[in-house]
Parts: sequence; structure tokens; C-alpha cells
Amino acid sequence: MCGICGELRFDGAAPDPGRIARMSDALARRGPDHAGAWFDGPLAFGHRRLAIIDLSSRADQPMVDAGAGLALVFNGTIYNYRELRAELAARGHRFSSDGDSEVILKAYAEWGGDCVGRLHGMFAFAIWDRGARRLFLARDRLGIKPLYYSRDRTALRFASTSQALLAAGGVDTAIDPVALHHHLTLHAVVPAPRTLLAGLRKLAPATTLTVEADGRRQAREYWRLEARRPAQPRDDREWIEATGEALTRAVRRRRLAADVPVGVLLSGGLDSSLLVALLAQEGGGRLHTFSVGFEDVGEERGSEFEYSDAVAARFGTEHHRFRIANDALLARLPEAVDQMAEPMVAQDAIAFYLLAERVSREVKVVQSGQGADEVFGGYFWYPRMAAASGTDLERFRSHYFDRDHAEFLETVDTAYHGPDYTSARIRALLARPGADTFLDRVLRLDVDTLIVDDPVKRVDNMTMAWGLEARVPFLDHELVELAAAMPPELKLREGGKYPLRVLARGRLPDTVIDRPKGYFPVPALKLVCGTFLEFMTGILNSEACRRRGLFRRAYVERLLADPERHLTRIRGSKLWHLALLELWLQRNVDSVG
Repeated sequence: MCGICGELRFDGAAPDPGRIARMSDALARRGPDHAGAWFDGPLAFGHRRLAIIDLSSRADQPMVDAGAGLALVFNGTIYNYRELRAELAARGHRFSSDGDSEVILKAYAEWGGDCVGRLHGMFAFAIWDRGARRLFLARDRLGIKPLYYSRDRTALRFASTSQALLAAGGVDTAIDPVALHHHLTLHAVVPAPRTLLAGLRKLAPATTLTVEADGRRQAREYWRLEARRPAQPRDDREWIEATGEALTRAVRRRRLAADVPVGVLLSGGLDSSLLVALLAQEGGGRLHTFSVGFEDVGEERGSEFEYSDAVAARFGTEHHRFRIANDALLARLPEAVDQMAEPMVAQDAIAFYLLAERVSREVKVVQSGQGADEVFGGYFWYPRMAAASGTDLERFRSHYFDRDHAEFLETVDTAYHGPDYTSARIRALLARPGADTFLDRVLRLDVDTLIVDDPVKRVDNMTMAWGLEARVPFLDHELVELAAAMPPELKLREGGKYPLRVLARGRLPDTVIDRPKGYFPVPALKLVCGTFLEFMTGILNSEACRRRGLFRRAYVERLLADPERHLTRIRGSKLWHLALLELWLQRNVDSVG
């Protein structure tokens, strides 16, 4: 897990070492163990390393294979690197390191761009082919690892974060009206390739981008999720057994692919608790688990320690409990916003940020339960959508969109008005072939598009801010493919995630399995009142916000007059959405001029 960046010039000039250094400096927190840069004619690479596999300097990057004429910068982990290494060695390749980075180099030398189909893991990487003068960029199937880029007539630049590209300069920071519509409608999700900034783009998941030295480029989608029943029917027992086998493999792979200890972020919910149970079942030494809690506010509880403590006690883990004072939340919230590659409105982002700070003092790698709710249908809105009538878009929109198009037009200045971009995008995504039923289409949309820019990005950004690698077994692509083929009614049975509940029965305390679906409790940021309301009011009434003119003042005043009444369909604060967006712009865009 690392931070990567680079530049390819199209105009015959050499990349500016100062620009590469600025990008690399902006990525320093993602990779505190080593910094490197490499230059070759029109191409420059920068790298910040978090050493997880092969801790020696032989695995430092940028990594160059002089014989093959290739150079690499890579962020992520390849879980099947040992198997690929053996296959490549049998084909005559020789290795000088013991990590997964060199395996990617040799795989590209052997199979070219098709190598991505053989990689099992989370990754974003760039390879420079010195002979062909060609840059190859790739991102993993589920978009677990980020890859942003900017382009003008003279160069293409790429990096793991938007902050690194902004530090390089030359990015058009005007607000993209289409992306703004998505952001304010889909809980801050802006599907690739757009971002909120007109000059900043991101590579879509399961996509490669080949860029020639003269600027020509070609994108290719190398994997697509289908949600269809298999030709050979399975009964419920067979589906659940297959799920248990696939999840166990995913957990095992994510523990073994490391030369450092691997812990678990244990919230006390079903998903993370099941990961602990499966890791304990696999053995391999005492497991470190980590939980965070906050102060109660009124009747809102700030921790779920009674559940995480029970799981830790059952499996004898080395358990670490962190309790964070509520006054630290607002005081340190700006820090977390500085680490957001794009604005994130989920209030647990600050919780992950503060938890990762503590966890990084103990371990460098953790497994986390993100993705289980989307893959196995755990959210309350799925059955509501299933029971609704109308077109696919109408059923989805009425239970998911933060605001309808008419309200969007009331929210933002007329300069950002246009057609209903988000409805058009979601209609097209739902209409893609390869899904049997409406719920299949919804769950696929969640997994391959929406969660990429919400929980997945949130976990990456907040953990990597502290040089902590988070691995997400529920987004193992083989497990995701299995779950997508499963009948959706089986996943949604008994309140959702039925296969996981069955697998957990007998392994976990019944109180953990049968508890109602919970969310990361951050009561100081959940209740739109007190100091939190004062904080948001200050942002939205600031001179910077008024000068920007993004929001219509009448709409802002309406929300401020009765903030707790204006909630989205999935119970988010509309006021917080506006305040967080404005705060992100102030700290990440205004600060670079």
C-alpha cells in the first residue's frame, strides 16, 4: 500500500522534478517508509512506500526492470502474487525481490495489458514501457485503490489523491455541473470518470488506460460484474456453503499476503465480527482487534463496546479499545477533510480517521468489513425498493436520491443548472445487460459503482492518512461474483445478509447476529444541534462560501432555520452535505489558489 504519482509529457519537454516532488510530498502520509523518483525522457514517476511485503530495499519503488525495459509504480496488494511468481518463474523470469510489485512487472512483460485479468487483489499501478514509449495505467476490479489524473495539451499527470495533482498545479478547479448534480443526489458519490473539479478525473474500476507519448490514449474495461443465476441451479444450503468457502479464502488471502501482523477493525457488528471468527478459525497467532467509541449525547449512544468486547472475549484476541472525546471530533474534523480525495459526507469518516491514527501505532495492516451490506443486501432501502412500483429508475430514486431534480435547482446557483444528469446516469447504469431482476440490477449498481466512491474510498483515504493498509475481504472479486449470482431474495431474507447470519450462527454470540443493523455511532455529529450546528452555520455563512456563490442563499437559510427536519431519504443531514462540500473546497481547492 503506497502513494503513486507521475507525469508523461507530450510536448517534447522533460518533466519538472519540482512538480514530481510536490506531488510526492502530498502523498507522504500514504507511504512513510521510503520515497523514490525516476525519470526517463518524457516520463517521471514518484512513489511513497508503505512496506508490507518484502520489507527490504529490494522492493522499493519506482521499480525498474532494465532487461524488459519497464518501470513500475504500484499501490495495493496482489494476494495471489506467490502463485503468479511461481508461474512466471517456470516461464523463465528471474526475480530480484520477494514482493508482489516485481510480480506485476514480470506479468506485464509476459502478458502485456492482459496481465490485469490474472491479478487477484486491490491495485492501482502505472507501467512505463521504455521501448514503446507507452504508459499503462490500471485499477482493480472494485476500485478499492484510487487513481486520479489530469490532462492538458502538454502532459498527463496521475496520482493516488486529488491533493497531489492539485499540488502539481495546472488543474482546472471549476466545478463540474454534472458531477455537482451527482454529488448532491447520490450521497456525495460522483461515478468515474468525473470528479467535482472540471480538470480532475479518475480511472474507472476494472479499467486500464494506455497513453502514447504523443498523447493518444485508449481505455479498456477488462472485467464486468454480472448478476445472473447460474446454468446449474443451487439450493439455499449450497449457496451458503459456497459463500462460507469463498469468504474463508478471501480472509485467508488477506492475512497471508503480508510480512507484518494483520489486525481487524472490530465494530461489534455482524460483518467485522465474522471476519474475526474466520481468522481465529484459521489460526496463525493471536489476533489484534481494534474498536472505537465516543461519548453519549443524550439518548444517543456513542459506542458499541458491549458487542465488540463479547467477540474479542470469545476468540481471545489482543483487543484495543479507544474512546474519543466528543470535543476532539470537531477540533480534528478539518484534518480528516484534508485527507479526503473528494468530499465525503458520511459522518463516520472522522471516526475512521481517528481510529486509524491509534491503530497505526500497533499494526500496519487491518481487515475491515466494508462492502458486506452492499454485496449481501443489508440496507433497509433494498426491500422498500423491491416493494415499490414503477420503472427501475422510479423505484430506485424514490428510496435513494438525496434530493429530486427540482430541489437540486433550488439548492445551487443558476450557473450550475441543467438537465437531470443523475437520473439519466442511473437509468443507463440500471439498464446495462447482465442482470436478471430489478434487485439484481440495484445490488450490482451499488457494488460496482456507488460504494466505490463512498465506503470504499472513505476507508482508503482515512486509513492511508496514517500509513495503515485496510483490506476488505467482502470485496474479494470472486466472492462478489458468487454473491451477484445468488438469488437476491436469499440475500434479503430475515432483514438482509441472510447467508452471513447463517455462517455466523454458532460462531458468534446470538446477540451480535440478531441485533438490529447499526451504523458507526458518532452522536456528536449525528444530532444537528449545539456546537455541530454552530460549526456548520459558520462554514455556510463564511465570506468564502458567500463569495463562491455555489449555493442559493434562500435554500441555505431554509435549512438553517430547521436543520433537523431536512433529512435525506436514507437519513442524512442535507445541511451537513452542503457544509462538508464547502469546507472541502475551502481547504483543498482555495488553499492551492
